[in-house]
Amino acid sequence: MLKALLEPFRHPYPRSVIDQGGGGGRKPKAKAKNWSGTLGRLWQYLAKRKAKLALVLLMVVFSSGLALLGPYLLGVAVDDYLEGGGGRPWVLFLTGLGLVYAGSSLISWLQNIWMIEIAQETVYRLRGDLFSKLHRLPIPFYGKRQQGEIMSRVTNDIENVSSTLNSSAIQIFSSVLTLAGTVTVMLLLSPLLTLLTFLVVPLMALGMRWITRRTGPLYKQRQRDLGHLNGYIEETLSGQRIIKAFSQEERVIREFRERNDAIRQSGFWAQTISGFIPKLMNALNNLSFALVAGIGGVLAIRGTVTIGVIIVFVEYARQFTRPLNDLANQWNTLLSAIAGAERVFEVLDEEEESGDEREAVTLERVKGEVAFEGVTFSYDEEDAGDTLEDITFKAKPGEMVALVGPTGAGKTTLIQLLSRFYDPDKGVITLDGRDITAITRDSLRSHMAFVLQDSFLFQGTIRENIRFGRLDATDAEVEEAAKLANAHSFIDRLADGYDKRLGVGGEGISQGQKQLLAIARAILADPSILVLDEATSSIDTVTEIKIQEGLQRLMQGRTSFVIAHRLNTIRQADKILVLREGRLIEQGDHDSLLRQGGFYSELYQGHFEDSETGQGR
Repeated sequence: MLKALLEPFRHPYPRSVIDQGGGGGRKPKAKAKNWSGTLGRLWQYLAKRKAKLALVLLMVVFSSGLALLGPYLLGVAVDDYLEGGGGRPWVLFLTGLGLVYAGSSLISWLQNIWMIEIAQETVYRLRGDLFSKLHRLPIPFYGKRQQGEIMSRVTNDIENVSSTLNSSAIQIFSSVLTLAGTVTVMLLLSPLLTLLTFLVVPLMALGMRWITRRTGPLYKQRQRDLGHLNGYIEETLSGQRIIKAFSQEERVIREFRERNDAIRQSGFWAQTISGFIPKLMNALNNLSFALVAGIGGVLAIRGTVTIGVIIVFVEYARQFTRPLNDLANQWNTLLSAIAGAERVFEVLDEEEESGDEREAVTLERVKGEVAFEGVTFSYDEEDAGDTLEDITFKAKPGEMVALVGPTGAGKTTLIQLLSRFYDPDKGVITLDGRDITAITRDSLRSHMAFVLQDSFLFQGTIRENIRFGRLDATDAEVEEAAKLANAHSFIDRLADGYDKRLGVGGEGISQGQKQLLAIARAILADPSILVLDEATSSIDTVTEIKIQEGLQRLMQGRTSFVIAHRLNTIRQADKILVLREGRLIEQGDHDSLLRQGGFYSELYQGHFEDSETGQGR
């Protein structure tokens, strides 16, 4: 029984996480690593609505002033009654007191509404900046992070900031003003009683300091754990077919529980330790009340102060600790928001994809002559090995170039260099004799079209997905592209035809049909350079034969790079590039490479020839 009760207190992180700050795991690359810096950057977003924010702050001042006026009027009324009772009309007093509290409530209501509006506009801009930033980041950024973890920053972390701005920001400012006003009035009424009230302040400061030094790192750790969990959930949901096909449900559930437990532990300790704050405040609040009431009563008996002053002081003593209590209660939300804002600013501080050269030009027409001259590239600068090493070849306009080689030989990397998703470490890549770094990326990629092995479709209609290749295409051009890709027949059989809405990732049609739509999208783009990465891998043999004519028409007059394993595709290539361990070891057409009797010939004899007889894959 005792073990079960103590189980939540078993902490998985090193003691230093709690005692000194800092969670486990790899340190982020962020620049936003301090509170003042993070809050300052948030202020830059808030400051865009300075006028309305200044009005809200002014209303907070009036609201706090009215809240302080109420207890003072009550004390004056009590003293007036004890001194004779007839000095002021009670109806007028009660009316005034009612107006004070009603005015304070009305102003508080209005300031909350306006602050919510300011907060939502601020978060709207922050979310927009983050989303825009994500589209300016280079491809390597996404290769090193889980999609779910990135999504967590766009959703959970920004939502934490939104919640704090909506509720906590005004509450914190109001509490500070109330605290300052209360201390001022208390000092004017009785410095001695004020000193008694202040006796609890050092205890509050020590307690807050001890608690916040431990909760801050834990809230950051919780946000990191939440990002990791979101990434894992997104990954497993996307891979459900593979998980079920290999009966790995139990393993996935077990790993989910481990990540879920990490959040439970970090969240438990963050909430538990921060939960000491209101308890500490309540205890010190009661101690302050006892001191003021007890010693104030003695002073009243001796005539040093009046009963009304004691009543005012008792109320102000509560108002003195109430703002501190409110600040303590809001501290959890503030810590969580700062942790979330830091993670957002980490992404905003990431280095963007390098801009185009100042002399970069936009190409109106492209012939399609591509040349690699001594190109060397490695994904990891610290890794001694190169993914591609000293690649040199030339593709003439209109040529079909096939890329052949074992897995990991560098075929896809070569294409990514051509499209400038990455830039080579050494060497030059030219298009029509011009270094591609002297061409704007938008212009370069606008003359290229891709049909990848894993075709991706967006949520929307079939017509919209095909038109993604060229947004200004007419409906007739969309349908013509579908006919060339041999997709028109299956689209026409659908209930809504081209207006059929697809789910996320193209759910609602088969994988082969998705591939056909991807080919239609590439046809519609009318590119000068075409890249086919196992473009027919998800299509049955009969359908493949039907679309070959469309692909041949598409490739005619265009430079095409084809990554394929099927023999009939490679045989038709004008040039075959044979890659092995990042090196270009052979190049030529099918017949000449066979006559050389080199690595390509070995691949053909051992693999491709079996494909013809049905014994290969």
